[in-house]
Amino acid sequence: MRQIRGVVLDKDGTLFDFQATWGAWSRGMIEAEAGGDEALAARLAEALGYDLDSGRFRPDSVVIASTVETVAEAMLAVLPPTDRAALIDRMNARAAGAPQVAVPGLRPALERLAGQGVALGIATNDTEAPARVHLREAGVDDLFPFVAGYDSGWGGKPEAGQLLAFAEAQGLDPADCAMVGDSLHDLHAARVAGMRAVAVLTGVADRAELAPAADVVLESLADLPDWVAAQG
Repeated sequence: MRQIRGVVLDKDGTLFDFQATWGAWSRGMIEAEAGGDEALAARLAEALGYDLDSGRFRPDSVVIASTVETVAEAMLAVLPPTDRAALIDRMNARAAGAPQVAVPGLRPALERLAGQGVALGIATNDTEAPARVHLREAGVDDLFPFVAGYDSGWGGKPEAGQLLAFAEAQGLDPADCAMVGDSLHDLHAARVAGMRAVAVLTGVADRAELAPAADVVLESLADLPDWVAAQG
């Protein structure tokens, strides 16, 4: 079995607990865009697959693994006439300020991987600027020489552009790399790129959904260094 020399990670649901991070933030976004109209807020929540009562997303939510543009389109279908670019700008500005809830043991796990000589990168369907803010505020930005958002020039997942750009930037064969994420988009991107596909359960999807598309399903990122070490 080939040794893992590079690991590219999804952000939301992988480095950060998806529901804990985006649940409260999404309520605020929905209420702000609804402007106090409770019926409109309910329609927006339904369009986004979000439960206003529990503050949690349904597993089929369009928000999970999608770009801000895709989420904006779902909202525009419900909102009264709204400028698309202005809506996306508001969403990106709010996203940059969203408090991130890191998965337990985030930095120690990343430091262990780096200590094993593993190159690290980020491939997210978020935009690059908010992603860099989130990494910096979590105190892990120094561990990622490569950060790609869907707007960074290589497209987004489930396409493989970001992953192949990571491998090229690090001088690695994609076959010596793994993609780690919490969604089928992440795992499909790994397959197309020729990388190993590693699923974590800190997003919304469960083991039964992820396992058929993954080489391995881990409880969280904290389990990744041991798995990588066992690969050769």
